[in-house]
Amino acid sequence: MSRPPETPQDEQDYFERRAALWWQADGPFWPLIGLNGLRIPYIIENTCTALGRPTHTHQPLQGLTVLDIGCGGGLASEALAQAGANVTGIDIVEANIRTAQAHAAASGANITYRTSDVHSMLAEGHSYDVVLTLEVVEHVADAAEHLRMAAQMVKPGGILVVATLNRTLRSYLTAILGAEYILRLLPRGTHHWRRFVKPAEVGHVLRTAGMTCTNSTGVKLNPLSKRFSFSHFQVVNYMMCWHKK
Repeated sequence: MSRPPETPQDEQDYFERRAALWWQADGPFWPLIGLNGLRIPYIIENTCTALGRPTHTHQPLQGLTVLDIGCGGGLASEALAQAGANVTGIDIVEANIRTAQAHAAASGANITYRTSDVHSMLAEGHSYDVVLTLEVVEHVADAAEHLRMAAQMVKPGGILVVATLNRTLRSYLTAILGAEYILRLLPRGTHHWRRFVKPAEVGHVLRTAGMTCTNSTGVKLNPLSKRFSFSHFQVVNYMMCWHKK
């Protein structure tokens, strides 16, 4: 009997229909384009801190291996490749990978893209200095299993960066009711509140996997300017960095 897909079919269908729109600044993925301005410096700074590397160089991630899980159209993958990393981007939606490959070819980025999932990559024995699961956890069928497998692919001394949505009343009111139904900042059906994950739940899984949280921060959106910024509050969006000794 074949194993069930890591990403539910409804989630795959959602992204399949929009796969050509990843790089459109005013398209359905504009929040992820905006988030890159926060999450890429966050990833670089935390990676360099964990691995004892200088941050203020032209390519601070030079020579490091990075796995971008659920890479979509390659927004984070390309930015990290520009910072010098050897990036592998995986996504279960083949159309997303085609979009990522086409954009990388046009921009001259050297990135390895594969239509694959965490389970398959782990089974092949891959490991990386940095593993990313950015705005992915809230789209998978089993968040705990996803996080456990991601943690297993982090090399000793490396880091896992998690960015996702908290399961709170506030996140339902803002990320779903407000963003999808009232302000229409996102297409309806982008998120399913029951799949959101609390920071404590992430922490329980990753500490059990032998990892230590070295940084966590909230992220907030100004709906008028559509700009993201860091926040002390993690009631909606949050990012965490986990280190493997």
